[in-house]
Amino acid sequence: MSRQPPIRIGARGSKLSLAQSGLMQARIAQALGVPAGASREEIEAAAPLIPIVTSGDRIQDRRLMEIGGKGLFTKEIEEALLDGRIDCAVHSLKDMPAELPPGLVLAATPEREDPRDAFISHICERLEDLPKGARLGTASLRRQAQALHVRPDLEIVMLRGNVDTRLAKLERGEGVGILLAQSGLNRLGLGHLTKSWLDPDACPPAPGQGALVIETRAEDVGAPWLDAVRCRQTTIAVAAERGALLALEGSCRTAIGARAILDGARLSMIVEALTPDGAQRFRREAQIVLTGADDVGEARAFGLTLGAEVRAAGGDAIVLPE
Repeated sequence: MSRQPPIRIGARGSKLSLAQSGLMQARIAQALGVPAGASREEIEAAAPLIPIVTSGDRIQDRRLMEIGGKGLFTKEIEEALLDGRIDCAVHSLKDMPAELPPGLVLAATPEREDPRDAFISHICERLEDLPKGARLGTASLRRQAQALHVRPDLEIVMLRGNVDTRLAKLERGEGVGILLAQSGLNRLGLGHLTKSWLDPDACPPAPGQGALVIETRAEDVGAPWLDAVRCRQTTIAVAAERGALLALEGSCRTAIGARAILDGARLSMIVEALTPDGAQRFRREAQIVLTGADDVGEARAFGLTLGAEVRAAGGDAIVLPE
């Protein structure tokens, strides 16, 4: 077994975050020399998991855009990383702001889970089949705008909280349908609850949706154990999507969807931004062939270009006013 010191992993304390971080914990432990099939104690000794409660977890009665945006899910974790209390952090990539604090980097992205948005309801199979004026639950401005683009008659109800909380709210009748990330449902063993999915071409998911990411201090980005958890295909695709996110100045106040697919050297991408009411949609689709010189850099530049085109088309219309 490797003599490397333990890698302390920080993560949010929610059920989903701990499930996701547990997957990465096992991968990191193996990369450090812990054999497959090792005991829980051996894994924990090599890569201890440290739950950290974030501001986003504590405040559940308001939309993120009202209280500071996506950074509220990462602030306390990133402070622990910069202070040296943890060595890396595991995040859902879709929750990561477009820009990171100085000194921190997104160091490794493993294989992506299903990136689609899942529709769950007890009364119909598809979003399009909801009764006129039905209440649809989501806390995502993007999902709100995309749903209203298809069904402007729907009433959107704010639905924050962890997956179990949102499902319980559906059971209590706070909505007749809800939208959740399929990846999170799968990782919690709840994928069977999905009735249907939003078409990922017609309604692109959030940039990075379905992907996890390991954040480290900049000086640690070359650590050998990180190579064992990197997925080239996912890394390239999300680099393009986050390029679009950065170009669009993406936050919880902007309804942005982006989907990149790598097929050999060909990278295809859809980027869109919508007005919050879904009435207007600004969209670009394109593809490039990567040269192999710097695939990640080329993908990011591609995303930046498409995002800038969407930004120029949408202007101030796509940003929710303060």
